[in-house]
Amino acid sequence: MYDYIKGEIARITPEYIVIDRDGLGFQILTPNPFRFQVGQQELVYTYLQVREDLQQLIGFKTLSERELFRKLIQVTGIGPKGALAILASGQPEQVIGAIEREDDAFLVKFPGVGKKTARQIILDLKGKLHDLADVEYTDGLFELEDDAQPAVNQSLDEALQALQALGYSERELKKIASKLEEFENETTDVIMKKALQLLFGS
Repeated sequence: MYDYIKGEIARITPEYIVIDRDGLGFQILTPNPFRFQVGQQELVYTYLQVREDLQQLIGFKTLSERELFRKLIQVTGIGPKGALAILASGQPEQVIGAIEREDDAFLVKFPGVGKKTARQIILDLKGKLHDLADVEYTDGLFELEDDAQPAVNQSLDEALQALQALGYSERELKKIASKLEEFENETTDVIMKKALQLLFGS
């Protein structure tokens, strides 16, 4: 079992990153690949998903994200793809806060999470997540970073592709695409955060 992999980011796609470790490339599925940058050295916490037809490494920027992922996939109705979509904001403390507040209206905004599944998340996990993050019940979901650097013009397309990979429908994304165009020169990560703000109506 790999606990983490440390190496250079060799490639980024809308669904996964590739880390080069001593000439060996590890393909790692991650909630928001565009939080990483090609050429940077990174330590990525990993989870190995094993099925009869698949072995897939899933990676996270922080230990608390990985541990929340592990908790989420134990909930009936939440698979790895659904858990990755919930973690795409990169702010697990906000998800934990919603669970502790029993805010099912917040949780159903994630793709694949209906009212029944949201209630199941709350039932299974409330009171069991305090060790994962310092939870402050604020309204700062998906806050944009002030120091983000401009990227190339394909950032908007990359962000939309990554959101589709997480399970957001083309119809949902078309509704916000025009509002995102003013951010097309920002990094893909910044555009994704803005898109999630719009999708969540914040």
